[in-house]
Amino acid sequence: MAKKNAVPSLQHEPDLKKAEQLILDLLPIPGKSGEEGKVVAFIKEQLLAAGAPAEAIITDNAHTKSILKGEVGNLIFKLPGTKKAPRRMLSAHMDTVPICVGCEPKRDGEFIRSANPATGLGGDDRAGAATILTAALEILRNKLPHPPLTFCWFTQEEIGLQGARNLQVPLLGKPAMAFNWDGGAANKLTVGATGGYRMDIKIAGQASHAGVAPERGISAIGIAALAIADLQRGGWHGLVEKGKSRGTSNVGFIHGGEATNVVTDAVTIKAEARSHDPKFRAKLIGEIEKAFKSAAKEIKNSEGKRGSVTIDGRLDYESFKLESDSPCVQLAEEAVRAVGREPLQAISNGGVDANWTNLHGIPTVTLGCGQMNVHMTSEMLDLKMYRDACRIALHLATA
Repeated sequence: MAKKNAVPSLQHEPDLKKAEQLILDLLPIPGKSGEEGKVVAFIKEQLLAAGAPAEAIITDNAHTKSILKGEVGNLIFKLPGTKKAPRRMLSAHMDTVPICVGCEPKRDGEFIRSANPATGLGGDDRAGAATILTAALEILRNKLPHPPLTFCWFTQEEIGLQGARNLQVPLLGKPAMAFNWDGGAANKLTVGATGGYRMDIKIAGQASHAGVAPERGISAIGIAALAIADLQRGGWHGLVEKGKSRGTSNVGFIHGGEATNVVTDAVTIKAEARSHDPKFRAKLIGEIEKAFKSAAKEIKNSEGKRGSVTIDGRLDYESFKLESDSPCVQLAEEAVRAVGREPLQAISNGGVDANWTNLHGIPTVTLGCGQMNVHMTSEMLDLKMYRDACRIALHLATA
């Protein structure tokens, strides 16, 4: 490892024209969460054409365990090292959000945008997928020396990190560290991220005629309204700050009712709670549960009956924080400096695949590829950042 104040240099330069063509080829391939089969086929085809042994390319069964299921699992490509060193993993996710299906990528100066005004670009995270594929192809085509390597393209990141969560870890070959590419600037190192918990809340009331006998009904909408108002008044909804503890919560989906002349007897709600502190996140979850159960007790009909609340929750991803002197952070900083940029450490309030790879025991830093305005029709990819991301990835795979 280079000295902290030394400026490392790149050992190998990737073919950046091929790297640019690769991202242009990947972007229009449809592949929203659970439908990544065509993306997997493209990446496999590229690896085999560059000389990868077919037996070194496998997919796991993560898609059979996810909440969505899906066409295919995570794509894994392993290479034995040409020099003795701990195994490293390079990763990115293949899926895009639905708004990116139908993307028509076009180059606009030093940016790539979608020529279809109704779609996003899908640089989140096809740029990451292309970045690590570029590194793999450069090594294969040029027979570059390298430590043992694992390349992993995750599925279903956009719906709660399902690919990384259900990853068949033994198939990776025991990497000592990992470098993950997702959104943001090429010099941004995400070394920590929050933990997230999602909740499905079902409220059962009692239907009645809203004009003739509303008093006989138990409004599930009324219960939901009381609970949400209680959370808002108590400072437990939105940005939540209690003393030194901090987190967020959100009721993001409500469905119920079919007509105004019927007291609604059923409401479905989806909510979430996030915090870097697992104990405070548990407190947040408890306050949400308490608010809905209390609201169900508060409302009763003329016959003295009350509604009920059923809550089904699950941990989406656990928080993590890497120390600045950990080997993967130091190596990532060196690689960023090698392309002439100054590394910037960041903590994310969203989830990344690294939440799960860290929990699986693989210290993982996440870097950016130049994606901008992700999940929007105005999304674009900064090609200068993307080119540097490809250079950083190859450096980390070979240095």
